[in-house]
This record gives sequence, structure tokens and C-alpha cells, in this order.
Amino acid sequence: MFTEKSFAVFDVEGLDGRMAAIRKEIQPTFQQLDEVFQQVLEPLLGEELFIHIAQHRRRTTYPPENTWSALSRQKRGYKMEPHFQLGIWPDYVFMWLSCIDQPKNEQAIAQALLDNQQAIAGLSPDFVLSGDHTQPKVEELSPENTERLLKRFRDVKKGEFQIGRIIKKEDPIWKGPEAAQAFMVETYEQLVPIYQIAIEASFAQVEN
Repeated sequence: MFTEKSFAVFDVEGLDGRMAAIRKEIQPTFQQLDEVFQQVLEPLLGEELFIHIAQHRRRTTYPPENTWSALSRQKRGYKMEPHFQLGIWPDYVFMWLSCIDQPKNEQAIAQALLDNQQAIAGLSPDFVLSGDHTQPKVEELSPENTERLLKRFRDVKKGEFQIGRIIKKEDPIWKGPEAAQAFMVETYEQLVPIYQIAIEASFAQVEN
């Protein structure tokens, strides 16, 4: 589970030092948790999911400001479709249903979610939104924010849409790893119907 040491990796200066800390302190946690999420989500979705852990290989100078992993139906990559993402910034851990980096058929995905906002409105009130996976800012889950970010995702080439929960560094839930894991599992379970809407829209577009 994530601990103070997990968040402390972002205090390590330099690319090589920080990557060594990420590999030691964070990536085993990603693997362990994603295997749990895999076991929960695969029966709900009726399909196999593959674990992807970011390696940051393209970086040559600057150390990563955050790091993440993903669960995707695709074995060779994850950004081409909506996927489940688990990651960590210096101040919080995030659990997203993530549509980033111009996934295939993004306009169809965005429109399907706009047409089914009641599914999003039914989420717990502590869910949040993000329109840019490269920035730590999150936004309150509200009908206005949801519609604005979905329209941007649909209409702007670099638009993105992420919805999920965060757990802040100082949250007392970290003192109980089982409770933290259960909270994460329940987060993804709530996101399953929205994920299915997004995937079906992507598929329908391909079929047509």
C-alpha cells in the first residue's frame, strides 16, 4: 500500500535517483493493487484486462512529477481507449476512468457520456474530474463541470476527460491499508457503468 515513502519519492532530485525510488517504492504497489482490481473488474466486464506500469522511458533530463499505472483491454497500450488508471502525485493518489491523449473515436465517446450524464450524476459526491492528466488540478463533480469538460473533450483536439477519486497524502485512511484498498475497489466498481458506456460508444463507431 502507499505510505509516506511513496510520496517521498518526489523529493528525490534527478531523473535517475527519482526513477530508482519509483521502481522501489511505488511500482510494486501498483502491481499489487492492479492485480486486485483486475480480479474484481474482469468478471464485472466479462473481458480480460492488462496491467501497464509507466516506465517514463522517454524522459532524458527531468524527473517525472507524477507516475501511474493503467488497466486496459489492450495488451500493447492503453491510451487508445478509455481505461482505468491508478497513480500518484506528490499530494495525492488518484483512481481515474481516463480518456487521454486523443483516444480512438473520442467524439463518439464524449457524446455518449454527454447523452448519459445520469450515470455520472449517480456517483458518490466525493468523485472529482480532471481535464488535463499532466496537471494535478482536479475539479468538483458537478453537472456544469461535467458538461464543460465533456464538450471540450469532444470538440478540442487535445481535450481530455478523467473522472474518479483522489486520496490525499494526509488522509488517515492510509493508516488502514485494507480500508484504503476497499475504497479503491469500490471507486472502480462505481466507474464500471460509465466505462461500459464509453467503450460501447467507441466500438459502435468502429462498427459503423
